[in-house]
Amino acid sequence: MVNSDLFLCVDHVGYAVPNLDEAITFHCDVLGWRVLHRERNEEQGVEEAMLGTGTQGAENAQIQLLAPLGPDTTIGKYLAKNGAGIQQVAYRVADIDAVSEALRASGVRLLYPEPKIGTGGSRIQFAHPKDTGGILLEIVEPAAGH
Repeated sequence: MVNSDLFLCVDHVGYAVPNLDEAITFHCDVLGWRVLHRERNEEQGVEEAMLGTGTQGAENAQIQLLAPLGPDTTIGKYLAKNGAGIQQVAYRVADIDAVSEALRASGVRLLYPEPKIGTGGSRIQFAHPKDTGGILLEIVEPAAGH
């Protein structure tokens, strides 16, 4: 069993969307969210935006909108198979290496041999949905200062 003290909180919920600008407009103009961060991640094949509510900062759980850079990317394939919607849930951790080791020791398959760089320079890892009850679970260690 993984020590729950290794997990800090829910970091974000990721939504796969076909058009990032339209999704941002809906979340901001209709729901009142605001863009906290936006970037293009070539390695992950996405253009993304992190959204928060009101005066919320990055310390609270956020919404991540993920639009594919092409149809052969992970998000592009997800959209083709499932349509728009929740694609993953991310848990924030202080030590991704310790969490990765504990998950592997518990028999959970991780998608990468080593963590990759994600939003805003964070370190990320994913647990296979077949080992997490059908949910793509992202583990996020925020970059210093985030």
